[in-house]
Amino acid sequence: MSATPQVAVIGGGYAGFAAAVTLARGGARVSLFESSRTLGGRARVVEKLDYGLDNGQHILLGAYDETLRMLRLVGVRPNVLETRRLALVYPGLCELRAAPLPAPLHLAIGLLRAKGLSWADKRAMARLMSQLKRQAYRVEPDRPVSRLLADSGQTDTLTRLIWAPLCVAALNTPVDQASAQVFATVLKDSLAAAASASDLLIPRVDLSELFPVPASRWLAMRGHQVRTAEPIKAIEAHEGGYRLDGDPWSTRYDQVVIATAPYHVAPLVAGLPAMAPVVACIDALHHEPIVTSWLAFEGPVKFPEPMIGLDGGYGQWAFDRAALGGPEGLVGVVISARGAHQEIGREALEIALVAELQHALGPLPPLRWSKTITEKRATFACTPGLVRPAAATPEPGIWLAGDYVDSSYPATLEAAVRSGVGTARSILKRCGLKEGSLLMG
Repeated sequence: MSATPQVAVIGGGYAGFAAAVTLARGGARVSLFESSRTLGGRARVVEKLDYGLDNGQHILLGAYDETLRMLRLVGVRPNVLETRRLALVYPGLCELRAAPLPAPLHLAIGLLRAKGLSWADKRAMARLMSQLKRQAYRVEPDRPVSRLLADSGQTDTLTRLIWAPLCVAALNTPVDQASAQVFATVLKDSLAAAASASDLLIPRVDLSELFPVPASRWLAMRGHQVRTAEPIKAIEAHEGGYRLDGDPWSTRYDQVVIATAPYHVAPLVAGLPAMAPVVACIDALHHEPIVTSWLAFEGPVKFPEPMIGLDGGYGQWAFDRAALGGPEGLVGVVISARGAHQEIGREALEIALVAELQHALGPLPPLRWSKTITEKRATFACTPGLVRPAAATPEPGIWLAGDYVDSSYPATLEAAVRSGVGTARSILKRCGLKEGSLLMG
């Protein structure tokens, strides 16, 4: 292996750039390849009428320590994130707002003051959180979230308006199939942690500009390569290292990080027999969609909060982009996981979502334009007993990074960033290097 390890990162999403920045800070020479002209992977910008829309509306939590650290490292200003205390608001139905107090009072007082929840609802919520805390947030045996909720006597109202929406938003898996253990981990690191951990951090910029674009600039300023619109077709063993089919420079790499969506791994490693068990593990994963409908109205739409819940229809969460630096009247409605919305056409869905918004918010201005974006395989289905592939593979020098790689977290931006950082640190350790060993900013 050369004194300065040459590392290729395939995939320009959050995991790929987290790996690339970490590798660069440790002294590796990095080349990142992205097949698209747009950086971000499944969290990217999509153009509509000269305006950048996210392919799916994401929020971050204050608990996303690694993502926030990465943003700081590449020079992203804190004000690009709209920071709000946790507020679960269903207009006319329910309001649960964290109080401006240290944990655990922020949630306890917020629950006591919650509107639209009965005392039975509030006692049930407190009971579940206390039960999970006593169990150190271990759910044994793991089972569907719906079973956990039933076993702990959660009310129908609480399940419908709080637990089920939080589960689907975090795990992108229907509540009757989602892993209770992973959901408990999410609750531990958000609701049961420091008060700031449950803060909602809503990006004011598109998802490409939030991290991938600044990270790309950071790498380029330090002499590393970021190559867009250069799809890699396969990884080939070459002279004790690897060469990439699609790399116009035919560089020999000591290490390769595959940071693509999981379903792109198989063709990349088809010529590496040792990767067969990894491909089999990935092929066993099932996937869930995320639908985001962007609705542009001709005038302002009044929201009680930048994010509200929708109940009783197709939509789950609605976002007021005007409150987050977007144009006046732009609303994003998110539908996570499988559901009845898949049985109707795009136009019918958009008409239904406008009606749901009007039911929640009152009269709306006329609709000017709409765009519905469906990420059919947005995340893996986070089910009990799921086996996820490890970052290290049986093929020396081939590594995986992504939100689907083995961890205790569901498929989120934080999981992707953590995976990229963890994979990069493992490579640096194998090469006798350490992150931050070079003063590279």
